[in-house]
Amino acid sequence: MTDFQKILQGSLIWVEGLAALISIIYYNRGNTDRYWKYFSIYLILMFVCEIIGKWGHQFFEYDKPKFYNYFVIPIEFLFFYWLYAAKSLGRPKLFYTISFLYLLSFLPSEIFFTTKKIVFSFNYTFGCLMLMILVIMEYYRQINSTEILNFSQNKMFYINLGVTLFYIGTLPFWTFFSLLAKYKELWDMYFNYFLMSGIIMYLLFSISFIWGKRSS
Repeated sequence: MTDFQKILQGSLIWVEGLAALISIIYYNRGNTDRYWKYFSIYLILMFVCEIIGKWGHQFFEYDKPKFYNYFVIPIEFLFFYWLYAAKSLGRPKLFYTISFLYLLSFLPSEIFFTTKKIVFSFNYTFGCLMLMILVIMEYYRQINSTEILNFSQNKMFYINLGVTLFYIGTLPFWTFFSLLAKYKELWDMYFNYFLMSGIIMYLLFSISFIWGKRSS
């Protein structure tokens, strides 16, 4: 890892912490729906998970790949499925369907792929594709509603943009991780984008709490 990447990685963790702190301070601002408190809880949980992922081995033994693959990453996807499908789009059945399909995707990973990777490429790819469908649906909903006129006050506008940059933008990186690892320059380029887009995403999450005044 280069010095630049180390700086980005450290910055990402603390930007996550900043987003969690801002969410605690601002989540009540202009919200008529209480479900935004769960977004705040999610950000706090993700920050704690990143702290464990970074320094946890210094205090206790744990299996880092299993921690991320069976706990952190599934929570990320399931939470965003819930936020998009059940809350923003108002389609709880879609949330249950996509969540079931995502959890079902662990079966082929367990049977046909190695389970020692820091990220299961198949599960992550499938999860991102499901999330991409929801992102597109959310863009369509925003464009075809009066909310587009006040996008600067729309929390989901910032969240959707952040998710697009990070999860959708880094999809090729994790899908072809093993292949890209053979080409250092290309891998470094994608890894830099992964870290920078993560920082931008959490900054956008922070902005959604500060500027967003609508519940959806």
